[in-house]
Amino acid sequence: MTSKPTVFVTRTLPDAVEARLKRDYTPRLNGDDRLPGADEVIEGCRGADALIPCPTDKITADVISRLDENVKVIASFSVGYEHIDTNAARDRGIVVTNTPDVLTDATADIAMLLMLGAARRAYEGECMVREATWGAWAPTAMRGVHLTGNRLGILGMGRIGQAVARRAAGFEMEVHYHNRSKLPADQEHGATFHAGLDSLLAVSDVLSVHCPSTPDTLKILNAESIAKLPDGAIVVNTARGNVIDDEALIAALSSGKLFAAGLDVYDGEPNIHPGYRDLTNAFLLPHLGSATVATRDAMGFRAVDNLDAFFAGREPGDRVA
Repeated sequence: MTSKPTVFVTRTLPDAVEARLKRDYTPRLNGDDRLPGADEVIEGCRGADALIPCPTDKITADVISRLDENVKVIASFSVGYEHIDTNAARDRGIVVTNTPDVLTDATADIAMLLMLGAARRAYEGECMVREATWGAWAPTAMRGVHLTGNRLGILGMGRIGQAVARRAAGFEMEVHYHNRSKLPADQEHGATFHAGLDSLLAVSDVLSVHCPSTPDTLKILNAESIAKLPDGAIVVNTARGNVIDDEALIAALSSGKLFAAGLDVYDGEPNIHPGYRDLTNAFLLPHLGSATVATRDAMGFRAVDNLDAFFAGREPGDRVA
């Protein structure tokens, strides 16, 4: 192409990423980081060659049908791509890419933070310090749960699940996993495979959820499955909010069936189920899985790498549609 391709970017990206876009493309940037609606995305793409959306943007079949015919590639700033109707994009001949690999370690770190925060009652402890309600030390005060020696169940042993398994080994946890298929031994990191979910649940003193959001995993953790966890178990979710039935999890936390939960993702976020806010045994983070400087830069560079490949006539490395 003789001129630089025009790229509409839905949100404010890290400075280093936007600098690269300004160097190699004609970007239409979102200076105030305001979440655009569908009509604004369509208008922003008018005359553009590419779109960089984020997970907060719903690129539905309707949006795709109304995109300017010049738009030939959607390079999402995310590893998940359920916010994009890939079938509709494919039907229109639009390439879709994501950003895998680069956020594995950052998200696995957050999973461990959630485990520790939930197990050791970190939210309650911080409130005591900040609200000046911390009294004298007592032998029975603020007793939590060891991670060491407990059994960790990993639901979904992809890149992030494997990274969590490696970290859990450092805590001397006994690791188990359920996946669509058994992994080669070098990818199991000493974990025990369970062909069925029920079998995994039965041995999960801590359950860490890492499965993708699909029709099969929608609310996979519900009242029935939670009942199969050991009494006093801990649930951690850094995958997608809609894999958990909020009402069922809140009920289990309220009844004492579960000791605690650590959550970084929620169904309908940022408008989370208000019941979570009333639970002192829910350790809650605002979707921080990939939120490090290095990771967000790497995600942006990966998205631009995919644009570079497409406009050079090469197959993008992270094509999903």
